[in-house]
Amino acid sequence: MVFREERWPDGTPSWVDLMVPDQAKAIAFYSGLFGWDVQQGGEETGFYGMAELRGRPVAGIGQTPPGQDIPPVWTTYLAVSDVDRTVTAITEAGGQVVMPVMEVMKEGRMAVVEDPAGAVFGLWEAGHHIGTQVTAAPGTPAWNECMSRDFPAAKPFYEEVFGYGFQDISSDEFTYAVLLIDGRPVGGLGGLPDSVPAEVPSHWLAYFWVPDADAAAAKVTELGGTVQGKAFDSPYGRQLRVADDQGVPFVVIAPNEQSGEPEGWEV
Repeated sequence: MVFREERWPDGTPSWVDLMVPDQAKAIAFYSGLFGWDVQQGGEETGFYGMAELRGRPVAGIGQTPPGQDIPPVWTTYLAVSDVDRTVTAITEAGGQVVMPVMEVMKEGRMAVVEDPAGAVFGLWEAGHHIGTQVTAAPGTPAWNECMSRDFPAAKPFYEEVFGYGFQDISSDEFTYAVLLIDGRPVGGLGGLPDSVPAEVPSHWLAYFWVPDADAAAAKVTELGGTVQGKAFDSPYGRQLRVADDQGVPFVVIAPNEQSGEPEGWEV
């Protein structure tokens, strides 16, 4: 388990949060799966829940505001040092603003945006809240990736706005590039394969560490969620796509012999 105190570098996925119609149901599901202790804020925060491990925030769980037609989803937030400047760069590069820049008390400033291929993500300019403060342990974010309907349009967009480098690991079966900041992997950008139903849009997808992917799959089912496919081993870990009991997809991933344990790993 690794604790973090300083701001995340620009372009790094620094936070994930979930907005769902039934917040209490989500808190019960994820606390049961990941062992989170969720601290709910007051009315001034919209009763936003901070999921914690060892007393430090790892993710957020919120209630969809009344009257807003927002699909239940995990949203990935990319760290930025100037959210206004980044929003301008996004629109100039062909993206769109979904939710304009707003102050979140003294915690930071945020916006929600969309890339040219339709993938929605957040921007977070840290104030008191830097984002995720725990890594390399079960229940912490492990990876974030954008799966795109238009990889050729998405790649130059992310390069222009965030200055990413790319490590292409594509094959005949898939298109995928690792997003790099100063040569360090921070996320991924892939092309949605033709086998994915047409109604599935471009999207960002969150991965969470677990000690055992197969056991996590059984726990997801026990808690009322669903397993989407079969667990498989990769050089990055044993992983499996699942959905919670409100239909929100995410991926669980466990260290395996190929990947080894991340530095500082603690169960």
